[in-house]
Amino acid sequence: MILKPLFRHLSMAALALTSALSQATIVEFQTSHGNIQVNLHDESTPKTVENFLTYVNNSDYVDTVIHRVEPNFVVQGGGFKYDGDISLDPISTRGSVDNEPLWSNVKGTIAMAKVSGNANSATSQWFFNLENNSANLDLQNGGFTVFGQVIGDGMDVLEAIEDVPLCNSTPIENYTSEQCSNNDVPAYEDFVTIYNIVVVDSSTSTDGDLDKTPNTLINQPDPDDGGNGGSSSGGSFAWMSAVMLLVLGRRFTKK
Repeated sequence: MILKPLFRHLSMAALALTSALSQATIVEFQTSHGNIQVNLHDESTPKTVENFLTYVNNSDYVDTVIHRVEPNFVVQGGGFKYDGDISLDPISTRGSVDNEPLWSNVKGTIAMAKVSGNANSATSQWFFNLENNSANLDLQNGGFTVFGQVIGDGMDVLEAIEDVPLCNSTPIENYTSEQCSNNDVPAYEDFVTIYNIVVVDSSTSTDGDLDKTPNTLINQPDPDDGGNGGSSSGGSFAWMSAVMLLVLGRRFTKK
């Protein structure tokens, strides 16, 4: 007689916790170079935030690496782990999410990466805008969905990551251009690692006071589209990055 009410109480508590997580609006990227807090736009880009939090809540981003840095452009992650051997392993992905290009890709925002020619192809990968990239990313490939904004001193951390030496486009500490050319295997600790992404504020909405910039270009014709529905070659950077990274991973060989 006591177990049923107890079970019901625990179930309600679990449901409340799940609900809180699904409504999270501030998350913290805990990285090897410091923590980055991001205020998510869960009310204005709900599908994208729900998709992102599904990966967060399933710990899919734990021990993933920043696999691409383009100085003065983007820091990209959410796609790969380093297994210490031959290649970077792609994380498991779920179904793609509908594009929600409401906000502009200005400096300090986070957006979803996707495949060229498919505006609704975002899955797990995301990128931080290091500069104001609105002129191209707000328009290309249906526009890239901005779903959050860096707060606090998070940009300092991103700029530190931007300064890490690159092997092709992958940031690797204590790894020389000669080692990159010689295909030496990097150490795990030399990658820029996302140790975890955790919820720090699960309030229903916390972005009301943020200075959000609307995407004013999305309804304009994409000059690179060619009439094929937003398949701009510029929108392919996420896909090409993934291909590059897999090839780069196979270049690492043990000595």
